[in-house]
Amino acid sequence: MESKLYHYRAIVRFAYDGDTCTLDIDLGLGMWVHGEKIRLARINAPEIRGAERPLGLESRDFLRSLITDKAVILETIKDKKGKYGRYIGEIWTMNSQDEWFNISDTLVEQGHAKYQSY
Repeated sequence: MESKLYHYRAIVRFAYDGDTCTLDIDLGLGMWVHGEKIRLARINAPEIRGAERPLGLESRDFLRSLITDKAVILETIKDKKGKYGRYIGEIWTMNSQDEWFNISDTLVEQGHAKYQSY
């Protein structure tokens, strides 16, 4: 499988759960895509329904605290949609020391998601 990556500036508008969010994506040349759902690559977070609900809500709220209404860099993987019709991607943002960090890795490091290949 070819592993081309595409990078876009984006603004996170909403986190549905700990591994799905909605972004407005800057495609360049004044063109934007609004309301695009993105599935975070390489991780799986607890569901916000069913038995996992308490952990799912914690994961979602942690993700929201990191990225809601923030400018980020979206790195999509081959601009391919996954099993549930969402694009798969990595989200990068800056911390208070102006250092870039990966949201998926942070969710795992803080115990709000697990690494998973799919």
